[in-house]
Amino acid sequence: MQGLRPGKTVGKNGADTARRGSGLVGRITSGERSLSQDRFVDRAARAAGGLARIGIGANDAVALLLRNDIAFLEASRAASMLGAFSVPINWHLSGAEVAFIIEDSGARVLVVHADLLPALAPSLPAGLTVLIVATPPEIAEAYGIPAQQCAVPVDQTDWDAWVDAEQSVVPVPVAPPAAIIYTSGTTGRPKGVRRNPADAETLQRGMTLGAFVMDLRPDARTMITGPMYHAAPNVYAQAMVAVGAEVWLEPKFDAEELLAAIETHRLTHLNLVPLMFVRLLKLPEAVRRKYDVSSLRHVVHAAAPCPIDIKRQMIEWWGPVLTEYYGSTETGAVVHCTAEEWLAHPGTVGRALPHSDVLIIGDNGEELPRGEIGEIFARNHSVADFSYSGAPEKRGEIDREGLITSGDVGYLDADGFLFLCDRRKDMVISGGVNIYPAEIESALVGHPGVADCAVFGIPDEEFGEALAAVVQMEPGATLSAAQVRDYLRERIARYKVPKLVEFASELPREDTGKIFKRKLRDPYWAAAGRSI
Repeated sequence: MQGLRPGKTVGKNGADTARRGSGLVGRITSGERSLSQDRFVDRAARAAGGLARIGIGANDAVALLLRNDIAFLEASRAASMLGAFSVPINWHLSGAEVAFIIEDSGARVLVVHADLLPALAPSLPAGLTVLIVATPPEIAEAYGIPAQQCAVPVDQTDWDAWVDAEQSVVPVPVAPPAAIIYTSGTTGRPKGVRRNPADAETLQRGMTLGAFVMDLRPDARTMITGPMYHAAPNVYAQAMVAVGAEVWLEPKFDAEELLAAIETHRLTHLNLVPLMFVRLLKLPEAVRRKYDVSSLRHVVHAAAPCPIDIKRQMIEWWGPVLTEYYGSTETGAVVHCTAEEWLAHPGTVGRALPHSDVLIIGDNGEELPRGEIGEIFARNHSVADFSYSGAPEKRGEIDREGLITSGDVGYLDADGFLFLCDRRKDMVISGGVNIYPAEIESALVGHPGVADCAVFGIPDEEFGEALAAVVQMEPGATLSAAQVRDYLRERIARYKVPKLVEFASELPREDTGKIFKRKLRDPYWAAAGRSI
């Protein structure tokens, strides 16, 4: 991770650089660029003026195909000033997939990093205004992008120059719309979650809830480690900027670089996912002990279940600063727990937040009693309701009297704490027995030679389904299928030990840690002439 230059000069993207450790609050820093809060607001207002000049207004959409960069936050703020939606797009997608989201959302403007544009340009819809952001050095270094691909072509619109040339707008006071976040599309076309306008009461409740869950405060010092095209990092980053916190952007998560940043910048707040915990704990103990993490005050995590052993080790290492919430892009956070509550209920993802409802529903559509496993339905009344962009009818497919399911299966204990078992679509029924692969993955990821793993069901003539595991090993590690099974037999019931164990150099995984199991599972079912 690159440090800041000594002194103060005007840099790329209108940013000014500042001496490291200056203690300034309300800055956004990426690599060697650092933007003051006042300068950020000015540039966002100028960008809003430019967007308004080309016809963007309330309820319009501005697409963002950007990595973690200051321009991402500028464009998002500019759109919200006009009452328009920002539409963050996963930059890993193909040109056709990007084009689908642009057309589905109705976006009329695309803000894109220079190196990403050539591959998708042929797929872009006609009439789209494209504003190009020069790919900054820290992102080029993180992803190995050649310098010649990072510059804005001379015949194209440079975001930086365009913003500088525009006149700022004074925004009309409106409730800023939430970004339209598209689901990952692991089972088909991605769906864009478009929030309805929030009334004043809902907006106030949402702000209070967000401040509590994320511990928003102007003296926070945080680093954005996850990609801002995902809901949680997006909301977290924009909320921290809005309250005037000091924010660093990490182009790409690196475990040791995060530890170095915590010590160097005296970070107080973080928003992480369990996969990051796993990678932090995989560092050699000597490396982990080298860095001072005592400045941390609030580390919130979500997005995926966290293995019990992993979370316990993180609390032992970082202290009781970890908090957790559970929800979805559609519902927002619905449950929450502190480290103390988690230690009293190991494995929980939390208890219902104020103004939230959480029910466990059985196959017959009836609410299940405490302790029984079923599908989780929830609603947070501090978050405005939603529809799916371009497909409002799909809202009804996951609705039960106003409560929403994301397909997760779990149960509530006697104290009302929620425990996740797995995704309904990932549950394996073998010989009539329900098996939850997440439990097996949680055990296996603790093996010192395992970097990542995925467990899923494959066809089996006798039992209907059998368990398969695909394991990604740590560099230099050697493991056999027999060793994997022996390790698991000591930790889980024998009937849960995978029948098939294979190894892969990489798993198809989102930046948040979510594995595209469909890509691993489908070939087995296709070979058997069956589908699941």
